[in-house]
Amino acid sequence: MRQFLTIATNAFMELVRQPVFLLLLTSSALFTIFLAAPFYFAFGDEPKLVKNSTLAVMLLAGLLGAVLSSSASLAREIRLGTALAVLSKPVGRTQFLLAKYAGLVAALTLLTYVNVLATLLASRMAFDAYGDLDRFGIGIFVLSVVVAYLLGGFSNFFLRRPFVSDAVIGLAVMLTLAFLVINFFDKQMQAQEFAKDVDWRLVPAALLILFAVWILAAVALACSTRLDMIPTLAVCTAVFLLGIMSDYLFGRPSAEGSWWASVLYAITPNWQLFWLADALDAGKSTYHWGYVGKAFAYAAAYVGAALAVAVSLFEDRELS
Repeated sequence: MRQFLTIATNAFMELVRQPVFLLLLTSSALFTIFLAAPFYFAFGDEPKLVKNSTLAVMLLAGLLGAVLSSSASLAREIRLGTALAVLSKPVGRTQFLLAKYAGLVAALTLLTYVNVLATLLASRMAFDAYGDLDRFGIGIFVLSVVVAYLLGGFSNFFLRRPFVSDAVIGLAVMLTLAFLVINFFDKQMQAQEFAKDVDWRLVPAALLILFAVWILAAVALACSTRLDMIPTLAVCTAVFLLGIMSDYLFGRPSAEGSWWASVLYAITPNWQLFWLADALDAGKSTYHWGYVGKAFAYAAAYVGAALAVAVSLFEDRELS
């Protein structure tokens, strides 16, 4: 167990030290807030448009993060020989691969957590044609990002610590503090009830997106056992697009009794199960957490199957 935790922790720290991870984390959070800033003139549907767009940004950021992180965590180490050095110790390939996935999931969960904070703030900042821009909230959010980068630079210059990892942790901490500060005030900087205008229905929707990201991470890790980053990105993009259209491509023929469609419908992840933006559009005020639990069970089963394939592909992979 100690070896598993050590490999998982090292994998997490290695991922958050990647400059591309910091860039993805910062750009996705800032773009999410930016989506709540323009005047859309959507005839009263501006808040709905903002919420759908922020959830889409969260999902796409998770897709890119899963592919880039899995390639950095496994494919790059196989290519450089680091994996061979670790496996020369008393560490099994299955344990090594599962620990890598645990570190990958921790990094992607951190990415999604920051995007959830930005999404909840965007739901508060969204306004219709008769509203006004939340300058106070946007200012505090941007200031927190700047402070996180300054803290990373300070620790790097004076303490000789890695800039990227300190900036990532600083972003998570500062954006959490910014979320708390912003929600104690309204757009006119007057004290209010905490998070009065936040749409908390986005939390279970974000959890479902996190489950989808975990599945993508497992698929990307399985591809990374044999492929480099660009082929992995191509395969994961194809899986993502097929999953989006699986109800149309395979669901209908499967309902009509086609055996091949039933097989493809079963092995293709159905991303529509993790997308609740339509329920938000319908104006539902509550979510059944039982559905979230069922989605978690589906995600756990699919992750288990994908990791089993990854282990079988990694067992006979030549590492020298």
